[in-house]
Amino acid sequence: MKKHHTVKDLPDTERPYEKCFERGTGYLSDAELLAVILRTGTNGIQSVELAEEFLRYQGGGLLNLYSMSKEEMMSLPGIGRVKSIQLKCIAELCKRLSRLSAKEQVTLQNASSVAAYYMEQMCHETKEILMVSLFSNKGRLITEQIVSIGSISTSVVSPREIFYTAITHNAAYIILLHNHPSGEPDPSPADFRVTDTLAKCGEYMQIPLADHIIIGDHCYYSFRENGQI
Repeated sequence: MKKHHTVKDLPDTERPYEKCFERGTGYLSDAELLAVILRTGTNGIQSVELAEEFLRYQGGGLLNLYSMSKEEMMSLPGIGRVKSIQLKCIAELCKRLSRLSAKEQVTLQNASSVAAYYMEQMCHETKEILMVSLFSNKGRLITEQIVSIGSISTSVVSPREIFYTAITHNAAYIILLHNHPSGEPDPSPADFRVTDTLAKCGEYMQIPLADHIIIGDHCYYSFRENGQI
């Protein structure tokens, strides 16, 4: 039996490229979409089969684009250094596209819009990332800065650094964000202490802490919405 090693070698009725051209990307399965990116298989494995094996890894499906390291990807037959980098770049593009579509809706008064803007960027991280977002006096997002990576506590959060950044960018308000890799956004005692410290500093600096938002697995917790700021 003839072995098909590339998408091009497949019968016309099975080629993802042909199906995409005739029907559109919406008609491609997850494996077929990945096969278009992977392009070639290896050792008798078709590119679609390789994509299916990638999706089956630890039952992660498309989320493997985020959760798998390049080294884990390269452990699969047919995925080398170049393909692993391509797949991670696809994941990063997805994050950035998600943020671009949400940016126009980001407002200081709406915690859900802020959470939506950072959700894809933060909810797949395996470490806690603390970020501060800076807003103008009209409630427009100016920029953001990562403050720390790792466990969140008052010992690693520097109010001086946060408010120096806010002053440098002429921010009128700040919002603190961080993720919980567990997927559960409920605040810890350390989260309450950090929030209290920065809220007090914001009062003194006249740059209020408008909210502290914890990102979980496509869910969030807002200190402001819960009446704690």
